[in-house]
Amino acid sequence: MKGCEGICNITMFNEESYKILFNNKKNYEDGHDDEKVKSVLEYTKTKEYMEKNFNREAVVINPLKACQPLGAFYAAIGFENTLPYLHGSQGCAAYFRSHFSRHFKEPFPAVSDSMTEDAAVFGGHNNIYEGLKNSYTLYKPEIIGMCTSCMAEVIGDDISSFVNNAKKQGDIPEDVDVVTAHTPSFVGSHITGYDNMLYEFIRYFGDELSPKHEKINVFLGFDTYLGNFTEIKRIFSLFGVECTIISDPSEMLNSPADGNYKMFRGGTKIEDLKKAPGAKGSIFLQTYSMSKTIQHVKNQWGQVTRVINPIGLKGFDDLLVAISELTGKEIPEELKAERGKLVDAITDSYYHVYGKRFAVTGDPDIAYGLTRFILELGGEPVHILVTNANKKFTKEINKLLEEFSKEDSCKVYPEKDMWHLRSLMFVEPVDYLIGNTFTKLVARDTDTPLIRIGFPIFDRHHLHRYPVIGYQGGINLLNWIVNGILEDIDNKTKDSPNFDIVR
Repeated sequence: MKGCEGICNITMFNEESYKILFNNKKNYEDGHDDEKVKSVLEYTKTKEYMEKNFNREAVVINPLKACQPLGAFYAAIGFENTLPYLHGSQGCAAYFRSHFSRHFKEPFPAVSDSMTEDAAVFGGHNNIYEGLKNSYTLYKPEIIGMCTSCMAEVIGDDISSFVNNAKKQGDIPEDVDVVTAHTPSFVGSHITGYDNMLYEFIRYFGDELSPKHEKINVFLGFDTYLGNFTEIKRIFSLFGVECTIISDPSEMLNSPADGNYKMFRGGTKIEDLKKAPGAKGSIFLQTYSMSKTIQHVKNQWGQVTRVINPIGLKGFDDLLVAISELTGKEIPEELKAERGKLVDAITDSYYHVYGKRFAVTGDPDIAYGLTRFILELGGEPVHILVTNANKKFTKEINKLLEEFSKEDSCKVYPEKDMWHLRSLMFVEPVDYLIGNTFTKLVARDTDTPLIRIGFPIFDRHHLHRYPVIGYQGGINLLNWIVNGILEDIDNKTKDSPNFDIVR
């Protein structure tokens, strides 16, 4: 391969020594012969196997979700001078940190108190005492956002009590705020953990009565497209309205390479969070990653609240109307012009998307937005598979499909995994798959082009820097979808007279 000197990491597994190693490994494992493997593999592509696959109950195979503490880390790091802390094993924390570092290509500061077998037997209080002491001594955070792993939850550690004890015995100063959230990995998913941690932050800091003011609170939810945070700030500035983004990791995870690493950078100021109950209203841009938080704000803050998914044309129209109604301001002409540009872009590309069959995967909020946008583009979201969906999501998606008269041709699959998706795509093929990096395995198996949208994305760079909400975000999504289709057309026609210069 050009550009590779000696053994290249892209080609090294084609070296003869590795081929011998893999073959010996297969013999050592007493694996079946190639014909048997091929026969079983072909059977897994059949409708009969799909029916058996969809009837399984005792095992989950490659679910499209992560566990709760990952989401809790993401919520915590969005606040100023806050250190995410896992009461659990070092390996769990390393998994969460590497997940974010591989997606954002940035360091992700977080710690654990390294629970091991002895803590599982005798309790993890000593780990918390030592962990808090070391964390404060080394990193000097003003706030620690503590969540729990499976082990801590199974044995029933009372982390709030342990934190109080740590302060009483002088392990950390009394004025260091420690926000604790219970995030058992064996229920829910990463969006549940995000909601739990966010909920605890607003309860801890934001439930005191505060003077009324004209700002608007904006909750983006478990949103890993950092460009969305910048876009929201720009939109509110065009309205001439101040907003407070509640949990803003955009500066921490998109910091400049200026030779000066900062452990804490940016984030929502706690003084702003304390003033949030006095705001004119709150806008939530996701539903399923903040369900508990939404109810708390409605019930405790007594504010006007709007819950809007701002992906696609209608979604962002709804957001602008909500901002206008909350603030009494007219929608800016600049945003009206941007809407026209998105409509123009859709018109330019509509015939490439119209009638194409898609499989859509992802977390509930982004999956809903993408499904609606594909319908707006004239596409067919034939399979909508969301591992961490609930009954409300299923009901909302079905309602959306009915609005576009697609209830017979498109179907939602809640609580299903990638092995279900693989069966679906063999038995009821689609033209394109939309999903994160892990879905490339299904795309390879089924020979289906993959359009990478979602979280995590490890194998492409910088996509998280773009917005996917707003009219600008709509153009970005359209760009990725349409150019993914055109790339596929070029690949399929490169040896034919249809390898055209103009598409």
